[in-house]
Amino acid sequence: MAGQGGLRRRSFLGGLGAAVLLGGGASQFVNTGAAWAAPTGGLYQAALAKGIRYGSSAATWQVQPDAAYAALYARESGMLLTEDDLLWYRLKPTQDSPLDFSYGDQIVSFAAGNAQPVLAAHLVWDEGLGDGWDPDALYNLSSQDARDLLFGTIQQEVAHYAGRVKAWVVANEVTDGRRKDANGFWTVEPWYQTIGPAYVEQAFNLAHRYDPNALLLINEFGFETGSDAAARRTSMLKAIDYLKSKNVPVHALGIQAHLNADGFARKFDTAAYRTFLSNVAARGLSIFITEMDVQDDGLKADIPSRDTAVADVYSRYLSVALQEPAVKVVLNFGLSDRYTWLQEDYPRQDGAARRPLPFDENLQPKPAYTAILRAFQNAPARPPI
Repeated sequence: MAGQGGLRRRSFLGGLGAAVLLGGGASQFVNTGAAWAAPTGGLYQAALAKGIRYGSSAATWQVQPDAAYAALYARESGMLLTEDDLLWYRLKPTQDSPLDFSYGDQIVSFAAGNAQPVLAAHLVWDEGLGDGWDPDALYNLSSQDARDLLFGTIQQEVAHYAGRVKAWVVANEVTDGRRKDANGFWTVEPWYQTIGPAYVEQAFNLAHRYDPNALLLINEFGFETGSDAAARRTSMLKAIDYLKSKNVPVHALGIQAHLNADGFARKFDTAAYRTFLSNVAARGLSIFITEMDVQDDGLKADIPSRDTAVADVYSRYLSVALQEPAVKVVLNFGLSDRYTWLQEDYPRQDGAARRPLPFDENLQPKPAYTAILRAFQNAPARPPI
């Protein structure tokens, strides 16, 4: 999970999320979602009318202690991306610990109570490790130990949740612009170095074996703006072509869409982006926008002008992205500014609180909400996923 310009989501995993849970812990979680019926919020309904599923990420440390936010989430989100609860710092706190499904079970249960299908994340990601891990642990594994660790975890996790989730992010940030392999698309990261280049296709095949009805995603960031956006788009198309040539069951591309407000209108090449989405669709994949938010660097601190500028980014982006009928899912990375990884990991230099999401800290809709709503209303209809 990374923002434009290469922002990478590291410190958040051991920061706010862990701190909030100290008061209750997993065993205290209540399935508050059981109190509500299917989502009825404006964004969800407007999207659904066009065959699009709208939702957001969520985590136990957000909805457990905060009943007001849990109620907002139950009303407004039509799909749940597991934000933290299936990352390894929750699932496998140390290299030698057995898998702990307690957090994942709670968030999946919360989603089920709210009639929200689940996008479970992530089966393969070289980040998300907790403080109980040696930072170099993955690099130091033998090939067999790495295979046992990664594929054994995937097998257990997917089997545990088979039939309870709609889709899996199988591979996250495996083409993300760090050092490339000889093929020019896989990133040379720990799993690549220890297992070899076939680890991605093996992960997809394994996930399909243990949950054959689930949709399987490859998820990535950085396609929108930045000096390397075009190269990133090319790398992803090459990766998809490779997987398809091997008959790997990859069903959808996840586009994180961490957008940067600073100069977005000037930097966003709408024609190139629209062509990229069409090229993905032509390869037979659906498209999920998985982690959408707007980083508000470069904007004035005053709230009215900043909120207007953030809303403009959403409007410009979605007016292009939603023209592609293969875009079936749009997920914000959080619903409210009360819970945003950008505030924790990348606070503004002027000290002003980040405002990247549709609802403010008081859970009230902002101009961003209206911009997203209008984008759905103006989008062409498509068959639902």
